[in-house]
Amino acid sequence: MGSNTNGASKTHFAINAKIILLSFLFLFLVLIVVRTTFPSSPQLYPPVPPSSTELTIQTTQARDPTPTDCPTTTTTPADAAVTCNKAPPSLALALVHYATTNITPQQTYDEVSVSLRVLAKKSPCNFLVFGLGHDSLMWTSLNHGGRTVFLEEDKAWIDQITQKLPTLEAFHVTYDTKVTQADNLMKLRDKEECREVADPRSSKCELAHKGFPSDVYGVEWDLIMVDAPTGWHDEAPGRMSAIYTAGLMARNRESGETDVFVHDVDRAVEDGFSRAFLCDGYLTEQVGRLRHFTVPSHRARSGRPFCP
Repeated sequence: MGSNTNGASKTHFAINAKIILLSFLFLFLVLIVVRTTFPSSPQLYPPVPPSSTELTIQTTQARDPTPTDCPTTTTTPADAAVTCNKAPPSLALALVHYATTNITPQQTYDEVSVSLRVLAKKSPCNFLVFGLGHDSLMWTSLNHGGRTVFLEEDKAWIDQITQKLPTLEAFHVTYDTKVTQADNLMKLRDKEECREVADPRSSKCELAHKGFPSDVYGVEWDLIMVDAPTGWHDEAPGRMSAIYTAGLMARNRESGETDVFVHDVDRAVEDGFSRAFLCDGYLTEQVGRLRHFTVPSHRARSGRPFCP
């Protein structure tokens, strides 16, 4: 009897999670339609030109039609404004995908809501995500019109996901760390070379990841989500380098600020390294297992300490 009850509870949770996700996407669709119908200020974040660098794995992100691609509603001069009330292809694909699958995103409703609020203000923007998963299409759709890039350690997983969702832009990356090294790597927080702001490729800090595609280093990312690499067992690469490098790229932008999110902060590595290298002083909020930091440019103001 207890087993049947538990199974019914899990089924009910999966259904609720799917309804929540579809609600997110529907509300975002409404926002897109309103923005298109009632044009506002010019786009603040121009699209990033695609890289010409050869990468291990790359898929071309589908271009959704701009308002100029849509038919006009009238031919009279008085109100010949171009409008488009159709769902953008990426958003329509996300709605269909999540409506027809039993797999739901890894983050909870409250955790997704944190990133959604930031995306609602900043999108279209440049969004870098460490990890490729069942929630990737959701992130791409919520950043409609912007660029969303995924960095994934498992090449076979990239092939599997992009075969089903070829519009995702995913790059294969490797890590040379292990969770068992976390304690020793944490000691680097007091090293001067790890507190200097620089392009990760030229940094002398052992934690700086230098093996990403060159295109990743050349973009000023408005949002960075650290939800990978694997970090739940001792031989896994852990997220020490990912967290440090995310913070370094945020500090090294010319101006402005970057919203950095770290998931699974209930684990020791994610908790300790996010506080040490993204800094408690930049912590904006924590909801569930998701921590949100707002990291400003350190190049825009010389003399800014690594942590406030």
